[in-house]
Amino acid sequence: MNNTTMITDTPTPAPAVVRGDSADSIRQARETARAFAVGLTPAPDPSLADTLVLMVSELATNALRHGGGRYTLELSAGPNTVTAAVSDLSPAPPRERTPDLNGDTGGFGWHMIRHLAGHLAIKPGPGRGKTIHAQLPRQLALAESTGNARTAGAA
Repeated sequence: MNNTTMITDTPTPAPAVVRGDSADSIRQARETARAFAVGLTPAPDPSLADTLVLMVSELATNALRHGGGRYTLELSAGPNTVTAAVSDLSPAPPRERTPDLNGDTGGFGWHMIRHLAGHLAIKPGPGRGKTIHAQLPRQLALAESTGNARTAGAA
């Protein structure tokens, strides 16, 4: 047999969903992301919760600022991954911007998301909008030490 490891006894948690249209909803999305990560069984890499919270915060903020003012976050987990899917009202894909080091115009979010996610996919829908699926390996330290954490960019 090859070196593939199959985990069959990992329970799949129910997805967690947050719908938001305000800055306060981003706080709720962060809290939900932390609770979701901490509640996974078996427990993931300890740094996963912090990374997931940061990624969710950036995705939700970008959806509010650039995606039409509303978003839906869905968190899900499989045996080896945790996924944050954020849907917004805009069909336009995220775009790279030069970060503003001297002002308040931002430009860091999408760069950060691309750096943190192990895999990113941008899909049309629901409706006219889009959904960004950002996936993390449940064992971040192992993925980063083997160079497998960021094998795919935005689609």
